[in-house]
Amino acid sequence: MKVVILAGGRGTRISEESIVKPKPMIEIGDYPILWHIMKGYSAYGYKDFIICCGYKGYMIKEYFADYYLHHADVTFDFANHNKMIVNSHVTEPWRVTLVDTGVNTETGERIRRVKEYIGQEPFMLTYGDGVSDVNIKQLVEFHQKHGAVGTMTAVQPGGRFGVLGIEGQNNITKFVEKSKEGGGWINAGFMVLNPQIFQYIKENDNEVFEKGPLEKLAGDGQLKAFKHDGFWHCMDTMRDKIVLNDMWDSGKAPWKVWE
Repeated sequence: MKVVILAGGRGTRISEESIVKPKPMIEIGDYPILWHIMKGYSAYGYKDFIICCGYKGYMIKEYFADYYLHHADVTFDFANHNKMIVNSHVTEPWRVTLVDTGVNTETGERIRRVKEYIGQEPFMLTYGDGVSDVNIKQLVEFHQKHGAVGTMTAVQPGGRFGVLGIEGQNNITKFVEKSKEGGGWINAGFMVLNPQIFQYIKENDNEVFEKGPLEKLAGDGQLKAFKHDGFWHCMDTMRDKIVLNDMWDSGKAPWKVWE
């Protein structure tokens, strides 16, 4: 099963960093948050990634183009025809497809533009700015068991985000705008989707996946919530970056499930 990661937005709320790099390339420790997300999926055996690039997407492409060198001890022998010798290296067992989905494209159109790389099979989808200790194996099993088109991981971080209406057997019935009251379930990404989802996405640069497509899916009773009571945190602001880096530096990063 392939993993699609939305990594094309401008990240305006963390403009101190995003003015020079795409949001998914903002670092936790010495690694982009995108790397942390991919390491989490890889720990559960999901190693085929499709990255939806947009704003400053060339920086993401350059990172993976040079990934081998980033993690290797290298000798450059200029006296011997500029020979390069890789002395030691650490590589990931990943296949990474980087797709330019447009600078100003909304999330729904970004997903539609990578359809040819996904094929006619279920796939996973998440955002390039959120880390979690969600059990991907259990998430996929839950999705396969209920048989609906989509599964969305839902968490309860407080009143900072728009909330989900969840009824009955984990059915997502509506999306509610942000409120001051805490305790509501919110969209944390980490979704599993069947290929029928493309029937809900219109060909339109302004198609917001969280609006039309997901709301229609919920209205049809085809969107389920995988409730996660563990750790989840997104990197929206500089404060978020500081919090996540403090966790990483302290050696107590809950999303580090690969060790």
